[in-house]
Amino acid sequence: MEMQQFYYDNKIVKKFIYATILFGVVGMLVGLTLALMFLFPNLTDGISWLSYGRLRPLHTNAVIFAFVGNAFFAGMYYSMQRLLKARMYSDFLSQLHFWGWQLIIVAAAITLPLGYSTSKEYAELEWPIDIAIAFIWVVMGINMIGTMIKRRERHLYVAIWFYLATFVTVAVLHIFNNLEIPVSWLSMKSYSVYAGVQDALVQWWYGHNAVAFFLTTPFLGLMYYFIPKAANRPVYSYRLSIVHFWSLIFIYIWAGPHHLLYSALPNWAQNLGVAFSLMLLAPSWGGMINGLLTLRGAWDKVRTEPILKFFVVAITGYGMATFEGPMLSLKNVNAIAHFTDWIIAHVHVGALAWNGFMAFGMIYWLVPRMTKGPLFSTKLANFHFWIGTLGIILYTLPMYVAGFLQASMWKQFNPDGTLTYGNFLETVTQIMPMYWMRAIGGSLYLTGMLVLVYNIIRTVTANNAIEDELAEAPALQKISSSRIKGEKFHPWLERKPIQLTILATIAILIGGLIQIVPTIMVKSNIPTITSVKPYTPLELEGRDLYIREGCVGCHSQMVRPFRSEVERYGPQSKAGEFVYDHPFLWGSKRTGPDLLRVGGKYNDNWHFNHMWSPESTSPGSIMPGYKWLFDNKPLDISDIEAKMEVMKTLGVPYTDAEITNAKKAMKMQSQIIEDNLHVDPDFVKSYEDSKKKAAAKGEEFVLMRDREIVALIAYIQRLGTDIKVKDKK
Repeated sequence: MEMQQFYYDNKIVKKFIYATILFGVVGMLVGLTLALMFLFPNLTDGISWLSYGRLRPLHTNAVIFAFVGNAFFAGMYYSMQRLLKARMYSDFLSQLHFWGWQLIIVAAAITLPLGYSTSKEYAELEWPIDIAIAFIWVVMGINMIGTMIKRRERHLYVAIWFYLATFVTVAVLHIFNNLEIPVSWLSMKSYSVYAGVQDALVQWWYGHNAVAFFLTTPFLGLMYYFIPKAANRPVYSYRLSIVHFWSLIFIYIWAGPHHLLYSALPNWAQNLGVAFSLMLLAPSWGGMINGLLTLRGAWDKVRTEPILKFFVVAITGYGMATFEGPMLSLKNVNAIAHFTDWIIAHVHVGALAWNGFMAFGMIYWLVPRMTKGPLFSTKLANFHFWIGTLGIILYTLPMYVAGFLQASMWKQFNPDGTLTYGNFLETVTQIMPMYWMRAIGGSLYLTGMLVLVYNIIRTVTANNAIEDELAEAPALQKISSSRIKGEKFHPWLERKPIQLTILATIAILIGGLIQIVPTIMVKSNIPTITSVKPYTPLELEGRDLYIREGCVGCHSQMVRPFRSEVERYGPQSKAGEFVYDHPFLWGSKRTGPDLLRVGGKYNDNWHFNHMWSPESTSPGSIMPGYKWLFDNKPLDISDIEAKMEVMKTLGVPYTDAEITNAKKAMKMQSQIIEDNLHVDPDFVKSYEDSKKKAAAKGEEFVLMRDREIVALIAYIQRLGTDIKVKDKK
């Protein structure tokens, strides 16, 4: 049998590893900054692009898509070549994938702080970047499938199955969730094609499965490759890994609605999400057990080998997170946990332990092998492990405590039927010590990351440069028909990458279609409310400012059917209230109170003062001020007609006359708000003073009615008021 010589492409692996390390540091630094903002709300006072609401999506995107994404690509490019005994299909596509992905990350790092955001969790990036992501993702897929076709190894190892499912599913999820219409081809603003309940369902179909198929399936593929390699043991049960694969990808896709329990989502969709979430426990723990049992006979190495330590804690973190997920899907548990810091703890057990430690272990294993020399310091790697583990504990445990405390305080009543903690701020001040501990835990974890940076730099500089690696293998021989006669299904499938791709696609589409199509197509799922009207032009601009500033990161707009919430916020939410919300803004965390019914609760002056200095109206508030909304510059209303035209295209019943007269209507509504502000003598005095200062500087003075703050007030004052309207007899 003729042996063929070829080279593994290690240089592309090197690039992705370096990118993983770089963006890991950046993402964690931003995360630590956000943790400190809870303690020092005005840490970046007055700097719009460093505000909490704009940095939060930057942190999640940096950690998920930059750190974890690059780690997956590094491991995938390394393992896939060796499992298939072939260089990647195209060096050009590999390089295009690398540089394209890094440019996307840089684009995200620029646009998110500038306020260009769709507000949809894990899908905040605007439409041009969404298109770029889809293109680069397909480039990776072509490279992956092309390598499978030209492979020298007939058997497709299970790790590749997980990589393939990741490619297929993320492509489907990304495209369908990010269907949006731009305001113009030159604008970085777009509106989701879905609205309200429908948008929420599609978003959490995406959001949950972004976790499933970007943070879980690719890393399970890495687990099935790197743990046997590091332990020098075969995978415990290959059959179990195959069962794990098919059951996981089929069941996971159904579970998204568990993020929307007790919401305005139809009950049948909620119950589907609960049922399949509970089923997820079996394949998830099957994978965890398979990973841990692969270490049988190698546990003595765990005491001395830091790489195995990282892998053991990573798998344990995966097991904890995937046990907690189904438990949180139980309605009685969700009623307590949702909107609290418990969810933050849950997310970070997965991110810090499972994704972080898997990535660290993989990097420590890969770099010495590619540089053909020892790791600079095993002691430093062990130190990284212990300080990282301590960081995880100090981060997550306080968040669990905070979550329980929040939930219990929100729901407590006095004997006379009033809320024990009627002022939401009382529930915030009680958990501040936990926020201090979280910041300390995050600092320790980041310290471990910096230790890794030093260790890897010293390893690379002390050893050989990373070059392409010579390998040899026989060419793939054609199998005679007699040998495959009576072949079973799975051996046949392992020879057919295209058929495997098609079947994986069908498996993940079934659940999505059954949930989403009825919600979009069956009108009875979204009952209409006649009093609910479209936003006025000024309110629409205000809503866009609310999205730009990331207010949805701390405030929900969803009153659940609990006595405590109805008492605190007002009538429970109804599906028909959100039919003109492109996108939906239900939120997933209450650092501050729910805002769905806030319209008319306070006067315009209160909101004006609150946005300037939250502590002036709410002593003890940890909300930062939004002083740039008050700047002496006009609100940009140049594209309001285009925005309304897009909304009309999406089914919002704006008339041609309303669109034509939009600017006139804005001036009338903003004048009313300005007149209301003049009731406060303090406002009049400061307003007149600012006029004089502008005149002294020779600046053009912008009237208050033309500034951004007035549009935001208009939107906030509209929230929840439609259902209070009574039809005139």
